[in-house]
Amino acid sequence: MNDIKRIDPRRPFIVTSAGLKRITLGEVGNDIVLDFAHGGHKEAVKPRRTTKPATRSLLVAAHTDRGALDDHARQALAAAALLADDQTEVVLIAFGEFKDDAAALGADRHVALPAFDRRNYAPDEEVRALTACVAAFAPAHIFMPDNATGDGDLGRRYAARADASIATQVVELDAAHVASYAHAGRALASRALPDVVLLAVNAVDAKLPFVGAGEAVSPEGIVPASKVSAYVDLGIEEMDAAQVALEEADFIVSAGNGVSDIAAFEALAGTLGAAIGASRVAVDDGKFTRDKQIGATGKTVEASVYIAFGISGAVQHLQGIKDCRHVIAVNLDASAPIAKRANLTIVADTQETIKALSDAAAAARAARANGTSIVQTAHVAEGVAA
Repeated sequence: MNDIKRIDPRRPFIVTSAGLKRITLGEVGNDIVLDFAHGGHKEAVKPRRTTKPATRSLLVAAHTDRGALDDHARQALAAAALLADDQTEVVLIAFGEFKDDAAALGADRHVALPAFDRRNYAPDEEVRALTACVAAFAPAHIFMPDNATGDGDLGRRYAARADASIATQVVELDAAHVASYAHAGRALASRALPDVVLLAVNAVDAKLPFVGAGEAVSPEGIVPASKVSAYVDLGIEEMDAAQVALEEADFIVSAGNGVSDIAAFEALAGTLGAAIGASRVAVDDGKFTRDKQIGATGKTVEASVYIAFGISGAVQHLQGIKDCRHVIAVNLDASAPIAKRANLTIVADTQETIKALSDAAAAARAARANGTSIVQTAHVAEGVAA
């Protein structure tokens, strides 16, 4: 079944504070209000979920990635916010640097623990920190994403240490119960809401109709000073991005029929440290091997960043990238289907853009290696972006 959301072709634009904006796939203009009385328009301000004094709390714990929560972690935070009543506060414990808008994500209070990074392995210290936060906020329940990047492991370790009840891979929940798939997905097993809820991906819609208070809380006095972990962290072994399976790649550059200089494109991928993908047309033309094809008849990817060079965006290709977080399209045709899906569209010649990006990336790396400022390197691609 094609689950790509359709748009109304008779209403291809919405009104934003910046003027007219093309509707993208899945975007709904319900958050835009017209203010004709003042001669303009503005985005509707979402209400606070509650302004009453809190008598209890729900706690959400998740690791950040480059200062932000990923989609799965945002869903866990949304789950807590949706289940909280008007006398319950939602507290977020962010393991790592935190730069997100906590209020917009539904948190009433948030504690950032920059000493912890998902790239460093210290599970015993993370459990100590989480235990201290639980003691400080005394939550009724703890919500976490059940993933393979640290949160699922942390939730299970905490439950074992605290002798707490836990439910994993939760796909259904409300204020009274949770449910997970059982018997190879043929049945649902349910139970009362446990102490620790580990949510499966996409169990909750992260878009909320309200905001939280977003108050920042210092970890001082809450989280004890870190000790030397009993675990030896051997670090992360880096590998050539070209060797990473497309289904597991976090950064992908993809080529379509509009890419003529394959060598320059592959060089850019190497410079950026990105995996290489391709459209069906490019694969059929023999420019890339079949294992690089992305789309309904190829591979479905979930990259954080996906850059499509010279790809028009057939519906099969859009199906393959529907779960990508940020899509950037480089195309001479501003009305190509890929532009409707893209978060950013660069209307420019593909080869010129590839060269400009290669030059800018090379200059930035050289500047960083020499310890000098890299601010000026942004001007290299300025002409293409314009």
